[in-house]
Amino acid sequence: MSKKVALVLGSGGARGYAHIGVIEELQARGYEIGCIAGCSMGAVVGGIFAAGKLREYREWTESLDYLDVLRLLDVSFRLGAIRGERVFGRIQEIVGDVDIENLDIPFTAVATDLTNQQEIWFQEGCLHQAMRASAAIPSLFTPVIQGKRMLVDGGLLNPLPIVPVVSSHCDLIIAVNLNATNQNHYQLPVIERPAALKGRIDQLMNSLGSRLPSFRRKSEDETLLLAEEQLLADDVSPAAAPSRKVDEDEPAPKSASGSRVAEFSGPASLLELVNQSFEVMQTSLAQYKIAGYPPDVLINVPKRACRFFEFYKAPELIMLGRQIARDTLDKYESERG
Repeated sequence: MSKKVALVLGSGGARGYAHIGVIEELQARGYEIGCIAGCSMGAVVGGIFAAGKLREYREWTESLDYLDVLRLLDVSFRLGAIRGERVFGRIQEIVGDVDIENLDIPFTAVATDLTNQQEIWFQEGCLHQAMRASAAIPSLFTPVIQGKRMLVDGGLLNPLPIVPVVSSHCDLIIAVNLNATNQNHYQLPVIERPAALKGRIDQLMNSLGSRLPSFRRKSEDETLLLAEEQLLADDVSPAAAPSRKVDEDEPAPKSASGSRVAEFSGPASLLELVNQSFEVMQTSLAQYKIAGYPPDVLINVPKRACRFFEFYKAPELIMLGRQIARDTLDKYESERG
């Protein structure tokens, strides 16, 4: 008899693609997913799965190359680097117009209401709007305005929303944490990509945050064109982030825990600075959620697997998610005979 699972899918930017691999591994082992709670990319993947469209979504994300991702970046000048209409418009095409209460699987998307400074659970109403609000990553995607509320990424308050599934009538709770810090033995699988464009999207995203002010007087179409030209230009080594030279005889500084701190290498742009700060906060909050409501199975995806905004690495991250889920479930099942 298969076990019914309450699945919790955490936030973590592009690492959210790993959720697809986790779901596929659960299904391959015969687990029945009885309900889902998700935050940010966890809400997107969870909502798409609950709508029965995960295969179509995976095929689309795996088909994206660097330029495809670039052309989805509808640059904004207000409250976020990207409006997100192109990305979420494509997701809406895949999923269709469906309300959460009509899904075959009970689903909760968690967002943050900045106006009232509180956590919001979407358990009914438009699925597309719930996913869009939950995934409105501060500084990257513009917020969702709903009445007098300004909604952004649920990871600000609850990056691993376990509480919504605690009362479910499932056999076990499985949570996927995308902000783990102790999974050093996992490496992102290597998938060969076209050499001509390799790494150019990194350079664009690194420079986007710092360049936006100088673009304010240009049209959005002109801004996108400039970004595309930058990617297609002859290779130019991106400027190295400033770092402080450390004397070889000088002992490395220690953190509050007493461990040695690595040599400083700062973020390359304002956008990356904000996202790194957001990730530090999410990592800490996720640990509190796990301690308060320990899941039966915790699948830890390492935070260092990829940077927050590397959304073109779907194939690698799906493979990584399945590998980690396989190892974690092997251990869980062997311990219980």
